[in-house]
Amino acid sequence: MKKILLLFLLCFQIMSAQAQTGRFTLKGVVSDSSGNILPEATIMLLLPKDSSLVNFGRSSKDGSFELKNLKRMSYLLKVSYVGFIPFQQDVKPGDGDVTDLGKLRMQVLGKELYEVVIKTARAPLSIRGDTVEYDPRAFKVPPGSSVEDLIRKLPGMQVDQDGNIKAQGEDVKRVTVDGKKFFGDDPKMATKNLPAEAINKVQVFNGKTEQSKLTGVEDGKREKTLNLELKDSHKKGGFGKAVAGVGTDSRLEGKVMYNRFNDKQQFSVLGFGNNVNQSGIARNDYQDFKGSQSFNWGDDGNFGFYSGQSNDGGDITIQPNWGGGGSEGYSKNYAGGANYNFDNKKTKLSTSYFYNQSRTVMDVRSTSENFLNNETYRGIDNNKTLGFTGNHRPSFRLEREIDSLNTIILISNSRINLGDQDYESFQQSFRNEGELTNQSTINNISDYNSFAMANMFLYRRKFKKKGRNFAFSAGYNLNNGDESKRLNSVNIFARDSTMNSVINQQNTTESSRGTFKSSVNFIEPFAKKFMWETFYNFSLRKDKVDRDVFDIEENNQTVNPFLTRYYSNDFSYNRLGSTLRYAHNGLNIAVGLAGLRLNLKGKFAESESSADFTRIERDYLRAVPNFNLTYQLKNNRYIWGGYSMNVSEPAITALQTIVDNSNPLYITVGNPDLIPASTHSVNGGFQMFNPATFTNFYGYVYYNYNVDQIVYNRSINLENLVTTIKPMNVTGGTNIGTSLGFGFPLKKTKSNLYVNTGINLSNNPTFINEVKNETKTDNYNFGLRLDLTPSDVFTLYTNANWNISNTEYSINTSQNQKIVNSTYGAEMNVRMPKDIYFSSNFNYRSYVNNQFGFNQKQPILNLSVYKIVLKSKKGEIRLTANDVFKKNLGISQNVNQNFYTERRVATLSRYFMLSFTYNMRGMSASVKRPNF
Repeated sequence: MKKILLLFLLCFQIMSAQAQTGRFTLKGVVSDSSGNILPEATIMLLLPKDSSLVNFGRSSKDGSFELKNLKRMSYLLKVSYVGFIPFQQDVKPGDGDVTDLGKLRMQVLGKELYEVVIKTARAPLSIRGDTVEYDPRAFKVPPGSSVEDLIRKLPGMQVDQDGNIKAQGEDVKRVTVDGKKFFGDDPKMATKNLPAEAINKVQVFNGKTEQSKLTGVEDGKREKTLNLELKDSHKKGGFGKAVAGVGTDSRLEGKVMYNRFNDKQQFSVLGFGNNVNQSGIARNDYQDFKGSQSFNWGDDGNFGFYSGQSNDGGDITIQPNWGGGGSEGYSKNYAGGANYNFDNKKTKLSTSYFYNQSRTVMDVRSTSENFLNNETYRGIDNNKTLGFTGNHRPSFRLEREIDSLNTIILISNSRINLGDQDYESFQQSFRNEGELTNQSTINNISDYNSFAMANMFLYRRKFKKKGRNFAFSAGYNLNNGDESKRLNSVNIFARDSTMNSVINQQNTTESSRGTFKSSVNFIEPFAKKFMWETFYNFSLRKDKVDRDVFDIEENNQTVNPFLTRYYSNDFSYNRLGSTLRYAHNGLNIAVGLAGLRLNLKGKFAESESSADFTRIERDYLRAVPNFNLTYQLKNNRYIWGGYSMNVSEPAITALQTIVDNSNPLYITVGNPDLIPASTHSVNGGFQMFNPATFTNFYGYVYYNYNVDQIVYNRSINLENLVTTIKPMNVTGGTNIGTSLGFGFPLKKTKSNLYVNTGINLSNNPTFINEVKNETKTDNYNFGLRLDLTPSDVFTLYTNANWNISNTEYSINTSQNQKIVNSTYGAEMNVRMPKDIYFSSNFNYRSYVNNQFGFNQKQPILNLSVYKIVLKSKKGEIRLTANDVFKKNLGISQNVNQNFYTERRVATLSRYFMLSFTYNMRGMSASVKRPNF
């Protein structure tokens, strides 16, 4: 496959070289009407017939520009500059190699001409500083295409196969529609579901962080943001689409979406169902309720620099089953929801409700090699999981500007979760000679439900003195749940039959968590370029867990005093700190120090009514320094660096001496002697984007050192090979790495090449049977991506990634190993006559580990052909073939601590699907990706 890719690149270069003959260079100078030069004007060369973009650039400091290697044909030249009427001129190449247009004189834009110019002289591409604005009309996509299809055609933009977006080499953190959120903060909800034909403009810019907006502190940090501006026609009436499909092996899919937008309001509804492993959820719903910056773009109210904020809303004991992660196994998925936004400048309301459910079947075959001091043993685990999870997710955010100085924000996110799981497993362990040591047959059944809510009030006060700001936040989170679990297992130990056991237990767990949190922030500017920020963070969390375990014999239930536990904990978090910040001409330097106090009071016993409680009380004090530097250089160049110390307290469950025996061969137990872990982190990097050539480069390095890191040590009984896992504090873990990326157009608007590489060197200590083992892993990766978009008739997107991982074990060097994983991909789209389109997607994956003779090749090919039908091109009929070669094997391999695991999951493979799509508005034409 490597040879094929290299041959393809060579052929492309040869064709490009041959195409140089018979071409010309266009040059000129941009000036105002008096002849004064205009530097950094946007230059665009279009085809007269449809205004599609052929080439682009910017004028230099002396106002000159040059567009090279142009075909000899007629063009339309457009020049735009802020404050001037856009200039356009027909271009016909002369006989020589260079056509010089001389001085192009632009006229100042007067107010009386503003509206006319805006409506009649739109440019396909405009660049203002770090903001790039695209006119979708200049980038043709096929009928019925999504916004994601459109973005892939835009210069400087990338979309990977999972729908993640990069702009100018940076990850896009936010996607908004007319400046408003769309179904919460999931960027893919808008790009995958809104039609391309609804978009008037695509704007890409560096936005401020949400904390910077709230506190008024310019922290120098940026978040790449993409805004989709709707056409006026799509702000009147509704638009949307509906899809229905039926396939072989009883495969079904359906989807419907309807949108109704205007200048002040947005309303959308979405629903879908399928049994083809498409969950439609791009993020872990649990992240919304962990009191972190994962919900509402940083509206967590935790002011000040980050130092490992307290665990405000995480889970206690009940964890929902997420099945196969959306692609493994077999799943049936249903979801539906509504989104409503209102904005009248002083009031911004964003609210949504979303429900999703998945029923998943996971059939897993795994083998593992476990390394001890002087020996190894092998394990097998054949298991099957039938799981269901359902989630209700309402969200609410209200921002109200009381006046020019005062703003309040109210936020409330909730989740109601319910699910069940049926788990069956057959496990065996063998010594080197193939001797059976232990065997376990497990059948566990569980049901769970939970309710979580995160509420926050934020207040910001500006003062008449520029830069002086005050902010206050208060919030309350709760997380309640209960679970019922039936454990059944038969355990056989070949060397000592007296240890054979049968477990038949009923477990019930009720848990509750309530967290009150508040923060205060005050900023005082002084000496023009300096500001002093002082902050205080407080949270108080109360946990209660009541776990009853009963041993069942015949029909009698007996309390198991060893496993039954009731415990409660009060955890308080106090942090007081200050930051001195210097900001001038793009340079932003911040030096901060905070005092951190963590206090834990807990008690546990067999039951709540017990007279004798075991009590735990811990009090931790830490001084936490912080340093951050950002420097916005000229010409879209950006440098950053910093040092931080993050402190995280042990999880409550890790501190409790509760035994989890749900897998009798792998028993976990808590450790009440744990102390908080600290991580010292140093990082730095450089990023640049040249808007004239659309070349981007990034490079960064990082180093992490762990003190009192909480690791899960393993004790293996050498007789029966039962593993007991217990958390402990270990110092010395390190992680160092670097990453580089470079992207540039081979031919503007026609082909782009992206290259990236990275190195990560890690050393993770842990203890195996009280012997320190250092697992050293050196990871090297290299990626290549080539996008070809020569015309509206044909597009080709190719990629290749190689990853080499060398792992060494200090306790058993004979088991050192090298894992080589590589993937190659290609996606081709072709427009044929009579509104017929063809799409193909090919992925070739290779997994190699010579230490264990593991060598697997996995070619996955998906094909589809579709035709546009009905009046105004409102319909689409599509035939799709998924996994044509039937090679989707669900293979993975992992190295961790003292063991290596190979895993295979029975996964949805070849099927054929016939579908019909109806668009509620007319469509206009070109080449589409196979997935909408």
